[in-house]
Amino acid sequence: MKIMVTGSEGFICGYLVENLLDHGYQVVGIDNFSKYGKVKRSYANNPNYTLVEGDVCDTNLLIKHLKDCDHLVASAAKIGGISYFHEYAYDLMAENERIMASTFDAAIKAHKENKLKKITVLSSSMVYENTSKYPTPEGDELLSPPPFSTYGFQKLATEYFAKGAWEQYKLPFTIARPFNCIGIGEGRALGDVEINSGNVKLAMSHVVPDLIQKIVKGQDPLHILGNGKQIRHYTYGGDLAEGIRLCIEHPKALNNDFNLSTKVATSVLELSKIIWEKINPNKPFNFVCDEPFTHDVQKRSPDVSKAKKILDFEAKTSLEESLDKIIPWVSEQIKKGLI
Repeated sequence: MKIMVTGSEGFICGYLVENLLDHGYQVVGIDNFSKYGKVKRSYANNPNYTLVEGDVCDTNLLIKHLKDCDHLVASAAKIGGISYFHEYAYDLMAENERIMASTFDAAIKAHKENKLKKITVLSSSMVYENTSKYPTPEGDELLSPPPFSTYGFQKLATEYFAKGAWEQYKLPFTIARPFNCIGIGEGRALGDVEINSGNVKLAMSHVVPDLIQKIVKGQDPLHILGNGKQIRHYTYGGDLAEGIRLCIEHPKALNNDFNLSTKVATSVLELSKIIWEKINPNKPFNFVCDEPFTHDVQKRSPDVSKAKKILDFEAKTSLEESLDKIIPWVSEQIKKGLI
């Protein structure tokens, strides 16, 4: 099977492309390098991988490279940490809508005229931004109030693109909703806004690398955004890649949607303590709380039973195991002056 992955040079897709290649797929990646610039990947010279430099908004380019693809993973999007939600509130909405429209236009044509069998869409846990039901099951995005953030609202719109393309053009789809991906390889985005957190500038406004870099740089007390009670499910990128691949492959994933996440909930304060003790095992943990961002959702906690029941997917990498991989990587990036 040959699979096109849009936004192939992004954070999650770095894990996804590697997983697909390891399972014998041919992969065509397309990316314009607008997020991180050009990044060297371990699989760059794999004969089954073709990287196309281009803009996903170029529908004709997508159509050209989709001609002999069996599957399309729609991942390309303007995305970043929570500071992005504020700094690029309009651009997140407008640019991502253009990306989705172009992607689905190409997919509909490739499904009708060529061999494309299905599109798998990477959505986001932010579609549940205003839920009050925990753990949150698939379907609650239709029952809870719509997201307040333009990013969350646009991701919900992405899911409606999939549903609309099926309703009108019978383009089969699967919706995958990753929760709080953590891992290595996430550098500072080219458009990131520099924000101080105490005496240290935030690296990417993503909590795990930012906590690591503040602690490595010696910040004491550690500055935490908000009260530290925010609940997240930190899911290793390799596990998410496995879940997305199962969404692509599994026959029962057809026209279905899945929360992809670890089942373990962790507060920001708990996360901070774990990272602190791994870096500073003999030093007392001290912290202060800074004013949070407006769209700092207090709780995201998914129901993962559907993915387990249908796909037999569960995230198996613990937070501690993930951090043992991430902390050395972030530390090395700091030494190189990249974070």
